[in-house]
Amino acid sequence: METTSFHYCSMLLFVALISGSMYAGMVDSLGINYGQIANNLPSPEAVVPLAKSIGITRIKLYDADPKVLKAFANTGIEFIVGLGNEYLAKVQDPAKAQEWVKSNVQAYLPATKITCIFVGNEVLTFNDTSLSGNLLPAMQSVHTALVTSGLDKQVTVTTAHSLSILETSFPPSSGTFRRDLRGCISPILDFHAKTGSPFLINAYPYFAFKSNPKQVPLDYVLFQPNAGSLDPVTNLHYDNMLFAQIDAVYAALGSLGYKKLPVHISETGWPSKGDEDEPGATSDNAKKYNGNLIKLICQKKGTPLKPSSDLNIYVFALFNENMKPGPSSERNFGLLKPDGTPAYALGFSLNSSSIGNGNTSSGSGSGGINPITIGSAPPGSSSNGYLSISSASATERYHLIGSIPITMLWLVLLLIKHVL
Repeated sequence: METTSFHYCSMLLFVALISGSMYAGMVDSLGINYGQIANNLPSPEAVVPLAKSIGITRIKLYDADPKVLKAFANTGIEFIVGLGNEYLAKVQDPAKAQEWVKSNVQAYLPATKITCIFVGNEVLTFNDTSLSGNLLPAMQSVHTALVTSGLDKQVTVTTAHSLSILETSFPPSSGTFRRDLRGCISPILDFHAKTGSPFLINAYPYFAFKSNPKQVPLDYVLFQPNAGSLDPVTNLHYDNMLFAQIDAVYAALGSLGYKKLPVHISETGWPSKGDEDEPGATSDNAKKYNGNLIKLICQKKGTPLKPSSDLNIYVFALFNENMKPGPSSERNFGLLKPDGTPAYALGFSLNSSSIGNGNTSSGSGSGGINPITIGSAPPGSSSNGYLSISSASATERYHLIGSIPITMLWLVLLLIKHVL
C-alpha cells in the first residue's frame, strides 16, 4: 500500500473512532456476510480498515478462508465460519472433523475471535434426503471435535436455514415447519437446546415482494410507514415483513416445544440493481431497507413477539460479487463495490484509495480453504457453501458523517490535508 493510501486509511479510521464514540453500544449486534464469489475483490488485508470504518463488529464467512482469518487477527471482530454442504458426509468421520477444527478454528484462536461454526447452508431446502440425512451427524461430529479440543465453551455449532422450511408463516402465530421436515428438524432443535447454539435463518422480504409485487406492499417490506397487519391470534401488530417472518420462525419453534431457542438472522438485505423483470431492485429501495433496518437495530428494538430479544442480524454482503449465478440482483446485494466505493448512497464517504493497491482475491475465495484430505468438491458445487437461492444483503452505518459535529469534521479534514 502506498504511503498516501496508508495515511488516508489512518484518517478514515480516525473518523470511524469519532463516530464510534457516539454509536457506542448501539450497533453492537450488527454483522455482515463476507461473500467471495468474485474475481475482483480487494485483499483481506485491505478489507480490514473498510470493515472497521463502517462499524462492523461481526463477520460471517461461508468457509474458513485462512487469508481472511489471518488478516482480521487482533481486531476484536467476531467470526462465524462455515463448512460447506459438500463436506457433510466426510466430517462425520471423527478424525476428519478433528482435523477440520484444528486447521480451520483452533489454528487462529485466540488472535482471531471465532465464536461459531455453521455446518451446511440451507441443506433442508434442497429436498435431498442423502444431504439432509448427513446434516445432524456432521454437526454432532464437529461439536465433539470442539469438546475434544476444549473449545466447546467458546465456539458453538449450528446450521443456516431458508424460510422455505416453513409450511405456513402468515399470520406469524401460525408459523409451522413443513410436515416432511419435522422428523429431521426436531433432533436438530434438540441439538441446539443441549449445546446452547442459535437457530439461524436466512430471511429476505425482497424475495416475497419480487414474487408478488401487486399483493405485497412495498412500504411494508421496506420498514416505511404503513398500515401494517394484525395477527388475529396474538393481537400483535406488524408494520414490517421481516419481523413477521422472524416471529413466524419463533412460532414454529414453539409448536415443537422449543420456545427458548434464540433465533439469529444469518442473512438479509436488498439488491441495489436487478433485471427488468425484478421489481423493486433499486439503489433507493436498498438504501431504505438497510437504513431503516439499521435504525431499528440501533433502537435495540425486538420483534412484537420477542420485544426484549436482541436482533442478531448478519446482512449480506460486504461486496457485490460478480461471479454469482442467477439474475442481476444476485450480484448486487453488496454494501460496497469491489473498489471499496459505496454501491449506493450510504450517508458517509469512502475513497477507493482506502483499500490501497492490494491484490484481489482469486475466484470464489476457496483456494486453501478447508485443508483436510477429503477430496475435491463435487462438480458444480461451491466450497463457499452458499447458492443463489439466498444470496442477498447490504448494510449501512446510518448517516455516519451526518452525525459528526461540523467542528469535528473540520478538524478531521485539516488533519487529512496536513498528512497528505
